[in-house]
Amino acid sequence: MSRFMIYGANGYTGRLIAHAAVARGLKPLLAGRNREALDALAAELGLHRRLFALLGARSVEGSLDDVELVLNCAGPFSATCRPLLEACLARGVHYLDISGEIDAFAHCHARHERARERGVVVAPGVGFDVVPTDSLAAMLKRRLPRADELVLAFEAGGGPSPGTARTAIEGLCAGGRIRLRGELKEVPLAWKVRSFVRDGQPRSAVTIPWGDVYTAYVSTGIPNVETYMALPPATIRQMRWLRWARPLLRLKPVEAFAKRRAGATRGPSAERRARSGCYVWGEARAADGSEAKLALRTPNGYALTVDAALGIVAHVLDAHPAGGYYTPSQLMGADWVLSLPGVQLVDDARAAPVPEPRPLAYHRPHDE
Repeated sequence: MSRFMIYGANGYTGRLIAHAAVARGLKPLLAGRNREALDALAAELGLHRRLFALLGARSVEGSLDDVELVLNCAGPFSATCRPLLEACLARGVHYLDISGEIDAFAHCHARHERARERGVVVAPGVGFDVVPTDSLAAMLKRRLPRADELVLAFEAGGGPSPGTARTAIEGLCAGGRIRLRGELKEVPLAWKVRSFVRDGQPRSAVTIPWGDVYTAYVSTGIPNVETYMALPPATIRQMRWLRWARPLLRLKPVEAFAKRRAGATRGPSAERRARSGCYVWGEARAADGSEAKLALRTPNGYALTVDAALGIVAHVLDAHPAGGYYTPSQLMGADWVLSLPGVQLVDDARAAPVPEPRPLAYHRPHDE
């Protein structure tokens, strides 16, 4: 019996995780809907495979026989999270995924009570989305318990996989989101621009609807959350221009065409993954002006995803945590991320008073 299944194993990240699992002496069951790709991967790794599409509740549930845990690597998760999670809840199978999609997190969180009653662990976001940022949020909350504002940002090198690129198209269509006074709020695409300092150099960054807009509030209770991605100024200007193109992007044929183009990307090579890394910033502020800042340096996001996902799979299977919805920091602890290869806490600034409090205001900033 394979203790866990990798669904979407033939995708870019699923393949990386499958190869790493075998290297660690594990024998996951490979699953997905692409027969040719699954057969080739199963033969290469000496593993069993199971072919099924996410159509029909009974069919999906039956495909989870003799499996304890499903690790869903098939994005966009707007299409795969719901049917796989429902099948897992029906069969008493733990559900993990590597999503960074706000709506997928919300859907999973809404099943908390059912998961608790069934003894099923539901833990989306066990990869780069959102393990390092969620952990940083929990560390900052510990440093500044009275914090009521949280800013998280990251700079990722190496380039996207096909699944990540397709998900980005959905994000462009949906626009921006923040957390304000505990509620999710829609904001314009590329709503705010600011800079963060890395190795003494400023990095321009722009707001994006990163998954922590949902998960950081669950992990910390901090009611105001903004998330940023470091990008070149020219790219930020293009994102702002896309505000006017959103009605066109939301047309189904246009969105489908854009996703097909995005899906044609190959993803970063092994050499490029090895040469690139990521940087994560976090800032927490309280109403009295107190502030705490932390930063993490990590390997390439896909390398971190492999290590984090397999580490959390092992924890769920071996430690048998109680059923229910978890964020990564709730399940593993805030500091667990520091045990992953290549992850380093690089900025350990203590909370300190600032002259004036800077409450997070919900406004539309002027274009630069």
